Amino acid sequence: MSDLGLDWHPLPGGHSGRTFVAGAGGERAVVRIYPPGDRRGAAAPEVDRSVLGLVRGLVPVPDVLEVRRPLAEEDVPGLLVTSFVPGERGDLAVERLVAAGDVESLARLGRSLGVVAAALAGMPLLRPGPFVDAELRLGRFPTDDLLEWAASRLPGWSDARLDALTDACGSAQALLDEVGRASLVHGDLNPKNVLVAPGTLEVAAVLDWEYAHAGHPWTDLGNLLRFERHPAYVAAVLDAWVAVRGGDPAVVLEGARAADLWALVDLASRAGENPVADRAETLLLAIAETGDVHAWPFGR
Repeated sequence: MSDLGLDWHPLPGGHSGRTFVAGAGGERAVVRIYPPGDRRGAAAPEVDRSVLGLVRGLVPVPDVLEVRRPLAEEDVPGLLVTSFVPGERGDLAVERLVAAGDVESLARLGRSLGVVAAALAGMPLLRPGPFVDAELRLGRFPTDDLLEWAASRLPGWSDARLDALTDACGSAQALLDEVGRASLVHGDLNPKNVLVAPGTLEVAAVLDWEYAHAGHPWTDLGNLLRFERHPAYVAAVLDAWVAVRGGDPAVVLEGARAADLWALVDLASRAGENPVADRAETLLLAIAETGDVHAWPFGR
């Protein structure tokens, strides 16, 4: 199918520039490109196909239509072709509902997303690590200590700023260690990477699994609650997650913010590359300055 001279257009909403909508004869598909030399290696398209197969039936995902590994010696990119799923992007739905003051619908959307995060958090894996091949074998992360991670990823931060972040990271690591298990993590589960049915606000598809890994069960929850802070949305996401996975909502929220520090550190290290990384740096600076993982520097 990828050889048929399809009409390609960049898929709106992404920052990588590697995902396209392709169509011919009234049919549409989504094509993700994996350039030779990609940071994830030649197996990346096959890893993503395997992850989509793993979660099928547990969370809604597109169908996989074709997979090709990149050929570095011929400078040919890899491909993952999936079905096109109609729907409204979740971040646009959030913006629309907040602007309209539609608290009831915002809560309905939050519940839909919380159920997805809870489903992923319930898929156990033996230990944290990145997926390295189509069999979803696990590699090793550079470190399992949040303080070490921050120091390694934020070399441009002054010693004073890193010291200010230490208290928040230390408390977060202690809380995360209490859970003591790993699960499947989407790794970028925020409303931008979810399609919802405009009428029901049920999740139609979870997209962009390139950051999927084995990690902490609170990680995806923290991502869902990183920038979307409307009280009705936050409460609904938490209630839905806790209804499936259990726990006290206040403790779970604290844990979700703690788990999200790993991603915030990584994003902040790439400030200047895209608006999300810039916002993450601003948020992480506020957390460092206050020592509070719930800090919010963006106003109402």
